[in-house]
Amino acid sequence: MVMKNSIFTPVLIVGCVIILVSFAIRSSFGVFQIPIAEEFNWLRSEFSMAIALQNLAWGIGQPIFSAIAEKIGDRRAIILGGFTYASGLLLSSKAVTPEAHQLYEILVGFGVAGTGFGVILAVVGRASSEKNRSMSLAIATASGSVGQVIGAPMGEFLLSYMPWQTVFIIFSISILFTLLLLPFMRVSVGETQQNINLNMRAMVGKAVADPSYSMIFLGFFSCGYQLGFLTAHFPAFVTEMCSPILTTSGIYDLGITSTSILGAISISLIGLANIAGTLGAGYLGKTYSKKYLLSSIYLGRTMICTVFILAPITPLSVVLFSVLMGSLWLATVPLTSGLIAQLYGLRYMGTLYGIVFFSHQLGGFIGIWLGGRLYDMYGNYTLVWWIGIAVGAFSALVHLPIKEQQKTWV
Repeated sequence: MVMKNSIFTPVLIVGCVIILVSFAIRSSFGVFQIPIAEEFNWLRSEFSMAIALQNLAWGIGQPIFSAIAEKIGDRRAIILGGFTYASGLLLSSKAVTPEAHQLYEILVGFGVAGTGFGVILAVVGRASSEKNRSMSLAIATASGSVGQVIGAPMGEFLLSYMPWQTVFIIFSISILFTLLLLPFMRVSVGETQQNINLNMRAMVGKAVADPSYSMIFLGFFSCGYQLGFLTAHFPAFVTEMCSPILTTSGIYDLGITSTSILGAISISLIGLANIAGTLGAGYLGKTYSKKYLLSSIYLGRTMICTVFILAPITPLSVVLFSVLMGSLWLATVPLTSGLIAQLYGLRYMGTLYGIVFFSHQLGGFIGIWLGGRLYDMYGNYTLVWWIGIAVGAFSALVHLPIKEQQKTWV
């Protein structure tokens, strides 16, 4: 029997599988942008709006599903999320207008909320010992990166054999299969009833009024902006703005023969590097100040993005950027969720993290939509990239005044 003092509990393992599949599907959407736009002759901004609405719905749905989980149980909330996800994908496969696609992507976004970080990280955190909590949250977060590694190439591979509509149907079936593992995701009543001195409404009210919570909320915005923009637009960015891949290059010898393939691979490289980055962040979060670690991550992202856009965009620079940016990609998630648990306790961690995650997804919505809008206006992504650099610098600064002591009213 796996005990709670072991880091690899059944809750963690099942949570990792669900997040992996959920994020593999979500991370693949960027490779569908050009095929769908070309089939229906849509503007880039129209498909971008669909993905942007998906991200916004994910953000709105996160505190809702977290609250549902804390009211009726984690597994029931995940089942609801899984069926919502599958329904959105299935309906999206039948969409032939931008408006229909945008509407159905809202369902997908709510589905991601029910099978993603907010619900899963909360139950993983409650099922972990205090000693293992930081690393457990990091491992669960890293599973999302594993999904990202396989998601975009899997989408590109399936598109080479079948239409995008069939791929969406396959994805909808895949997310339903993960629900069969839920009987193994059990947390005892004692583990879910910690820190109940305040009811949910009172706890949320006090947290929202706390300046440290507001700073976490504001700081997470740039994380969503950068991740949303890159996930949705970076494959197309690389396809159109990267210099050609020479037949004499080592990258070509690896089978990456076009910039479109490189664009899909870049998302996987980001995810692969992020596995190490997220685990490293979780390890460091056990010992060092989480707010300073978060500030350093945002500063690092800002510097990497600045150097990349100022230098010539070549296959080598794309690979280097993907690895460096990937090492900081989701490293913010275990630190942010861990900081919330540290300040406000575990009982309503899911709801409190879900509210903060709304800021993340609002940033993602703006990054994705603005990327498509400014591309249609100027024919490139340069301006939206510089906006991302500015909000990243803001996040690096806004984390510094956070007070990391647990609140006396918890």
